[in-house]
Amino acid sequence: MPLTPRENNVSLSKFESMLKTNSVYFFDSVEFEEIIHYYLDSGKNSLANKAITLGLKQHPNSVMLKLLKAELLIFNDEIDEATKLLKEIQAIEPTNEEVYIQQASILSKNDDHFGAINALKIALNYTDDEVDVLSMIGMEYLYLDNFDEARLNFAKCLEVDFEDYSSLYNVIYCFDMQNQHQEAIVYINSYIDKDPYSEVAWHQLGRQHFILEQYEEALRAFDYAVLIDEFFVGAYLEKAKTLEQLSLWEEAIENYKITIKLDDPTAFAFLRIGECYECLKKFTQAIEFYKKAVHEDPLLDKGWIAITELYLKRKNYNKALYNINKAIEIDDQNSLYWRKFAEINLKLNLFEEAVEAFENCIILQDFDLIIWVGISDVLCFLGEFEDALVYLQKAKTYFKNLAEIDYRLACLYFKFKNYKKAETHLKKALKTDFEYHVIIKELFPEVYEMEIVKEVIHNFK
Repeated sequence: MPLTPRENNVSLSKFESMLKTNSVYFFDSVEFEEIIHYYLDSGKNSLANKAITLGLKQHPNSVMLKLLKAELLIFNDEIDEATKLLKEIQAIEPTNEEVYIQQASILSKNDDHFGAINALKIALNYTDDEVDVLSMIGMEYLYLDNFDEARLNFAKCLEVDFEDYSSLYNVIYCFDMQNQHQEAIVYINSYIDKDPYSEVAWHQLGRQHFILEQYEEALRAFDYAVLIDEFFVGAYLEKAKTLEQLSLWEEAIENYKITIKLDDPTAFAFLRIGECYECLKKFTQAIEFYKKAVHEDPLLDKGWIAITELYLKRKNYNKALYNINKAIEIDDQNSLYWRKFAEINLKLNLFEEAVEAFENCIILQDFDLIIWVGISDVLCFLGEFEDALVYLQKAKTYFKNLAEIDYRLACLYFKFKNYKKAETHLKKALKTDFEYHVIIKELFPEVYEMEIVKEVIHNFK
């Protein structure tokens, strides 16, 4: 049995006093084991090593101390020495399961997961703790992406210990990794048949129904989970997300608020509450909770974006600009933020700032059509036709046959009196999408009135 805190303190004090004074005190092997475990659990490996060395001097035949030494050697990647020591122990105690568990640890470290599994299967013959070994076998199969075998071993853990929720989670994880959600539901239902008061099982059942978009069934499962355990924060959270999918915004808000009462407030919960209020068109409350989200986590760019979008919808562009700037301060490598920055600046007639935003999108490898068209149109509006032409020519390398690009190129070439290229692009654009030629009149009315342009369009029609 582990030492009580009082006994542990006495042994530790005595041991550390011995180290300081260079005295030699006697400890029985169990005391050494407790001292070593304490240091290992505390991450004080050098002190654990000293305890092992002194322990083996006083108890040279202690197999347990030798096993602890092997464990520490493995941790320090002294694999050859650990392997040699384990073979010595195996010769003395061939039925000691810990020998095979540590051998499995070495094999696993060397990516020999099949070897590790074989070693653990030997350990299984000698252990009193089947669940622990079966769980380790399951983990080795996970390393091999063999989800069927992994699941079978975790399921065996549950046969030994029905309340081993860690293994239950791992069984469901295996189903998830194979997208076998219907099979997971069957398994969880069979588990619930044996233990209908398992809040964990009901929670996992709800998750599977949610993934399959079976929201009514998911809600029922989460209801059972919180009925069994009224302090189950995760279940309230999943229930709230499900209520959102059912457009039950008020009820979703209530459940998110319960999570805040039961646990420390999270930016995620505040954000979701804000979105629910926005769906209810209660914009004042939505802004209130979005602000709480960014107050809770000032680096939550999604919070700043949510506020930005809401102010955009309400045509409060100055406040939208302030908040998108906050998002960009957090992550200036996100082209979606720069897109939004460009959109807001266009609303505010800040065209040069919009151009800068589009340029940043391109620098960030965002080559979406809307970026090329946006920057070229703004540059044309500013009278910077040569720069607009450069961007459209670059866009042409990404989009070979798009009317949006060819019509604009045609107009610019007409302006520069390069009629040959202009006609080529105009005819190509007309062939691709004739109806879209109205963009010429919208963006370049003076080009639209040119006789040569009217003639090409008329002849094509």
